[in-house]
Amino acid sequence: MKVLMFGWEYPPHISGGLGTACHGLTKALSRKGIEIDFVVPRLYGDEPKNGAELCQASGEFELPCREDISKIENSLSFLPIASTMIPYESEQDYADRMKRRFENPKGRFSETKRPFSQAERRFGKRTFSVSLQGGYGGNLFNEVRRYSMVAGSLAKQKDYDVIHAHDWLCYKAGEVAKKISGKPLIVHVHATEYDRSGENINRQVYELECQGMEAADAIVCVSEFTRQTVISKYNQPSSKVVCIHNGVEPQNCNKRTEDNIFGKTIVSFIGRVTYQKGPDYFVEAAAKVLEKDRNFVFVMAGDGDMLDKMTALVAKKRISENFFFTGFLKPDELKQLLAQTSVFVMPSVSEPFGIAPLEAMSSGVAAVISRQSGVSEVLTHAIKVDFWDIDAMSDAIYSIGRHKALSDMLCEKGKAEVAALTWDKAADKLSELYNQIANKTPQI
Repeated sequence: MKVLMFGWEYPPHISGGLGTACHGLTKALSRKGIEIDFVVPRLYGDEPKNGAELCQASGEFELPCREDISKIENSLSFLPIASTMIPYESEQDYADRMKRRFENPKGRFSETKRPFSQAERRFGKRTFSVSLQGGYGGNLFNEVRRYSMVAGSLAKQKDYDVIHAHDWLCYKAGEVAKKISGKPLIVHVHATEYDRSGENINRQVYELECQGMEAADAIVCVSEFTRQTVISKYNQPSSKVVCIHNGVEPQNCNKRTEDNIFGKTIVSFIGRVTYQKGPDYFVEAAAKVLEKDRNFVFVMAGDGDMLDKMTALVAKKRISENFFFTGFLKPDELKQLLAQTSVFVMPSVSEPFGIAPLEAMSSGVAAVISRQSGVSEVLTHAIKVDFWDIDAMSDAIYSIGRHKALSDMLCEKGKAEVAALTWDKAADKLSELYNQIANKTPQI
């Protein structure tokens, strides 16, 4: 089984759970003998070797043939080849190419034979050069377009059995690769626009998600919570949408027995400081705990668009002496934080899954999680509260921090429970799905 897999990030260069999930899945799938070419916008050279072949979508690629370009543009009209796609062409080359585009009423390349451009003659073959920055900058949609065009070239390099695209940033790449290769497509939903933005969705992102799901032969969701969102909000047939829960890598993080640097009970929030993650509810709960007991310290580890608002809210609540912001932490720094954390809190407003609590519990930390999360489907030994119920959240934090028997039970039982949630189990289900769609099995 050969799989062409598209992702947007890969450890250690990650901003959240997407990269962690891609690493866990590719590692487990490779152990099962599945050959994976994993494509990211760019590589940095320090990515872990785990059996998958890592490729970057920056560099020089052979331009798809005229027939393949017609296939792409006929169904993906939003993907024009902008001038930045072929930076070596002359101004006249660009003008001539645009003229040919718009002479065709459907906006496609002309089917008539055209001469090589100056740039193509210099290279000796039809090529295009792409330089992607990766990450989530202001030119994100342009990066998605460029990344998608590279997919067409990569899809023809080998005879793949399945195309697999992770999250909306890669759905277009998956669509293009499917069009070029004729191979079945799986899109993997790690989050939806409704999770990220509530009801105030970005229509452009939503449309990309809809198009990717429509083009897919199967849709994998990280939880039943997400599966129901895809069925109801994106009008996908239930038979096409499957749930495969994430796993967790065992954490080599031993809890320290000596006093922590604060000499107080540490409560941690680890994740993006955005609407979806509910950081404001964490601050509100912290204030309620500190009204009763000042022997708690709260740590918010992460970065995001709500960070300034959270610092202002902490100041307004007058809890700055007991509240600390670390910014984004690297994996080793996160392990150090978890080693001294007594309570991990995930107050997400809408969480498709949530790998962070699994990592915390695997490290022997008691967890308080939102009921509005996919991970709550697979956990028994974590305290579950509604994200908006700051009274219940603060009571849970205070109880764990002040009652050793409760804390010990949650730590011990939770660690054992999480140990059974492996990436190998997720890989078993995914490889079965690969075989089903590669063999064109009617029932998914």
